[in-house]
Amino acid sequence: MRIINPSSVHPPVAAYSHAIEVPAQAKRLIVSGQLGLRPDGTVPKTAKEQSEQAWRNLLAILEDAGYGLGDVVRLRIFATDARDLPAVRAVRDQFLGDHRPASTLVVIAGLAKPEYVFEMEAEAVRIEL
Repeated sequence: MRIINPSSVHPPVAAYSHAIEVPAQAKRLIVSGQLGLRPDGTVPKTAKEQSEQAWRNLLAILEDAGYGLGDVVRLRIFATDARDLPAVRAVRDQFLGDHRPASTLVVIAGLAKPEYVFEMEAEAVRIEL
């Protein structure tokens, strides 16, 4: 995979890359939107807690499919309140470390249920040799 951050474009303003080039021989995993639902189906109260749980859910799915967080090339993150963005970004940065997938963070009017305040989708690739 090749990270693309051209000098003719502004530097990324957060923990992401402008583009990721994926080679043709890569296997691709597309992960549905992950809410911050605990395994027992309960919903944490805060956006921070929901985002932490959604990241744990994503990690479990990646692991079960034979991928790791470093294989993630695309994230789409949705939050329902702009005031939650500092906490959401802090959790994202904690999980990603130095990894910089292509990423979009959007504030939206709502999710499927009023108690849901965070959701994320991911795409991961793994190169088969």
